[in-house]
Amino acid sequence: MNRNACSHGGIYSVDHRLVRVDCSSSVNPLGAPKAAIEVIKKNAGSLAPVYPDPECRDLKASLSRYLGVESSQLAVGNGAVEIIYWFAQTFAAKRVVIAVPTFCEYELASYKAGADVTFVSLKDGFELDADLLIEKAKGADAVFLCNPNNPTGMLSNAAVRKVVENVDSSTKILLDECFAELTDDPAANTMIDRIDEFDNLLILRSLTKSFGMAGLRIGYSVSSPQLASRLAEKRVPWNVNGLAQAAAVAALSDAGHVARARAVIRRERQFLYDRISKLKSFVPLKSDANYFLVRLRDGDSTKLRDLLLKKSGVLVRDCSTFTGMGLQHIRVAVRTRRENLLLLKALEMVDHGR
Repeated sequence: MNRNACSHGGIYSVDHRLVRVDCSSSVNPLGAPKAAIEVIKKNAGSLAPVYPDPECRDLKASLSRYLGVESSQLAVGNGAVEIIYWFAQTFAAKRVVIAVPTFCEYELASYKAGADVTFVSLKDGFELDADLLIEKAKGADAVFLCNPNNPTGMLSNAAVRKVVENVDSSTKILLDECFAELTDDPAANTMIDRIDEFDNLLILRSLTKSFGMAGLRIGYSVSSPQLASRLAEKRVPWNVNGLAQAAAVAALSDAGHVARARAVIRRERQFLYDRISKLKSFVPLKSDANYFLVRLRDGDSTKLRDLLLKKSGVLVRDCSTFTGMGLQHIRVAVRTRRENLLLLKALEMVDHGR
């Protein structure tokens, strides 16, 4: 990876005018809650001229109720990515450990903080090798984990817990759970309920994914109050705008929105998996999240992305830019049935050589 750049999906990763369906960004397929949109419409006139609360107090109070943690354990960022950079700047002094392939911003943030990066490759089948990671983490400043992992979509609950429980307490751990709320059983796939046991653990979450609010940039972390306080030292004033704060508070009051999305994802993920499995050119890989990898039996993931976009206006995520991956995989997001049918039609055209 270029140490100064990190590739992502999304409509602006290509010529956005060509995109009819974005299957490259793995956000809530239902979009943002209506309550969040209504709050923006109603309050834009009064909030736009006013500096936002730099401490995000109302939002932290809502998150506190939503998660069952203390406000002092929370940090709120302009998207989860901002918190990744705070974490790296605060704790990645010399060396970090990252299990790959995974989200590239951990790597880029660490490089920008001046740290060396030790990569630990996932095992065959994209499983996390807890024992190897624990070994490599000896003497490291920090470890980055993602559960469910991006881009694989796989949960590694037992392996993640083993790492958290066995890495030396002097090594800080960022555990990215940004997609956990969109898995089938979120309560079983989080360590927030154990956050008080580990002074070195920071759990990262995002309203981008769970509540479909990518454009508003709301991320947060849960940790010990001491760790949260240290992160706050890196925060710039007014980092989260007032409309985003108000929309986030409204969104958190509608937990049913995420539950409805989970039901759609569970059904549509299986639908997509079954249909893609019937194509001779593609092999869908099992996933626990709202996205999954598709292995190409032959061909080039970058060329396939460009071909699908040009012919059908369907954008998929080319995975060749993930450290540790080649040109054999794309990642597709689980969307609504209408959008998923457009994705399938595009893949079928390629499969039939049209």
